Amino acid sequence: MARTKDLTVAERIRSKFAILTRAERQLANTMLESYPVSGLGSITTVAEASDVSTPTVVRMAKKLGFGGFPELQAALRAELEATISNPITKHDRWTEGAPDTHILNRFADAVTENLRQTLRLLDPEDFNAIAALLADRQRSVHVVGGRITRSLADYFFTHMQVIRDGMTLIPSSAGTWPHYVLNMRSGDVLVAFDIRRYEHDILRLAEMARTRGAILVVFTDQWGSPAAQDAAHCIRCRIEVPSAWDSSVVTLFIVEAMIAAVETATWDQTRDRMRTLEELFDETKMFRKFV
Repeated sequence: MARTKDLTVAERIRSKFAILTRAERQLANTMLESYPVSGLGSITTVAEASDVSTPTVVRMAKKLGFGGFPELQAALRAELEATISNPITKHDRWTEGAPDTHILNRFADAVTENLRQTLRLLDPEDFNAIAALLADRQRSVHVVGGRITRSLADYFFTHMQVIRDGMTLIPSSAGTWPHYVLNMRSGDVLVAFDIRRYEHDILRLAEMARTRGAILVVFTDQWGSPAAQDAAHCIRCRIEVPSAWDSSVVTLFIVEAMIAAVETATWDQTRDRMRTLEELFDETKMFRKFV
């Protein structure tokens, strides 16, 4: 299991939810609805917003591994600061007191730990449910990414387009999005990639898609994109590394695992599409032949 001190407050809530009392669960759900802002008011304000007592707030904080409510709030403030950090701030935080080892080693250690923690907290049933949605050829799948994550969206789309039809890659220009939302039907899937600093346009697109009845799947970071709060499924990947930029390594790992899962589940149809695609490649002489 992941060490408690390495978890976000939201991750602690989800991991301890089963042992919370009814009142504590009521408080937990309220905090997660507008996370992390909902937990930053006074203890009285937080209690009243959830219709629970202030002792309930204190008890839940301790169940989550904090010394009390002030310590929980300090963790929330630190998370909020982390989600809005610009590249310069992130670089300065990593270089301050950095160990005297080669960047390759420090980077590898960080990525390896990110992968471990992501897999510890990833629910296999949720992963399987997403794969099942993506494998359902009765549903169209729409994919979108942001300023940085559009490369992940493009990679995911390119492979999924080989596996199945009904795939649409939504361009990064928000001005064209209404045209794409117009084609969404109830039961279709929107796969959105959004990591800190979260993009307003991604949230707006997610909201528009949901009004059309689309099922939202979000790939985000450990803090969680605002769009993830209304998502049917959310994959949270650890992204922090000793760099001014966040890492996409773990997200790409999960994306490739998801592609493999859908390919395996639909292999008969996928194999036929691959054969046809190879014939088309031969016609265009796209790839070099050695024989």
